[in-house]
Amino acid sequence: MGAQSQAPTRETTLTLLLRQGETSAAKLAETLGISVQAMRRHLRSLEHDELVKSSPTQDGPGRPSNLWRLTQKGHQHFPDGSENFALGLLESMAATLPPEVMADLLRQQALGKATFYRQQLGNAPLEQRVRELANLRVKEGYLSDIQPAPNGQGWCISEFHCSVQRIAEEYPAVCDQELQLIRHTFPDCSVERVHWRLESGHSCGFRIAPKQA
Repeated sequence: MGAQSQAPTRETTLTLLLRQGETSAAKLAETLGISVQAMRRHLRSLEHDELVKSSPTQDGPGRPSNLWRLTQKGHQHFPDGSENFALGLLESMAATLPPEVMADLLRQQALGKATFYRQQLGNAPLEQRVRELANLRVKEGYLSDIQPAPNGQGWCISEFHCSVQRIAEEYPAVCDQELQLIRHTFPDCSVERVHWRLESGHSCGFRIAPKQA
């Protein structure tokens, strides 16, 4: 396999692991339409570059198989919008401003961003608005997709890469405002956080459903 065909598979493998959290070489090979042997070679190459790691799992009788996942370096392979300048600015503000002022600034930022989102989404049906929000978030450095809510009421938007993760790790209040941001973007809906990367799991997610009459 030449270098030109290796690069897309390499990037696609990293993206699949980002989306799925962890999975086997066999499942990755099936998704990409290549042999398991070829997939294992790609994974070993990524492991050599410290982008992925594996752990054995016993899934039924026979030899244990490996589940693969991204390392911290692998997560850092994706674009990170949380610049050092922003972190430094927040540190300076937190050191000099009362907590309530900091909270109000974050709240105003969320309101302003929600206004922008609503202008972009318009008055389209809910599914179309959620899909457009996911597209906007991708352009901002998030890796987002949507799926129907498990109960059939509304939609879930999942974000597998957060463009402000480093900031959120230092200032979890930023995540609180992310929830408010989505709620202000869909004022006609009920919005709840369904999973949170800083707490557990490999993604952040929100359920967006029409409000009950």
